[in-house]
Amino acid sequence: MDKILIRKLQVDAIIGIHDYEKQQKQPVWLDMDLSFDCLPAAQSDDIRDALDYFKVCERVSHFVASTRYELIEALAEAVTEVVLNEFACEQIELTLYKPNAVANTETVGIQINRWKQ
Repeated sequence: MDKILIRKLQVDAIIGIHDYEKQQKQPVWLDMDLSFDCLPAAQSDDIRDALDYFKVCERVSHFVASTRYELIEALAEAVTEVVLNEFACEQIELTLYKPNAVANTETVGIQINRWKQ
């Protein structure tokens, strides 16, 4: 299976368990590997046959920015559900980073894999 790769999509979100995190948005970064058969798009050179990564980024950005979660696990799961339910990909590997979570680290994060039911 082919993959569409999206790297370091940055979205400001309300995410965290601490009171100060619930008051102000902070950045999260998302890496997404979207399994999709790219051959029809390659043969037709038509966006209608492709997995439109611009639309995926736009939808995920809007979703993340408009929600509130305490745990990155919950946010990651919700993002995978949006992508699998709304786009023609069969599998998503999502890595979600929270760069401001722990001092003295570049970032912390979670990686999950989910498949279309």
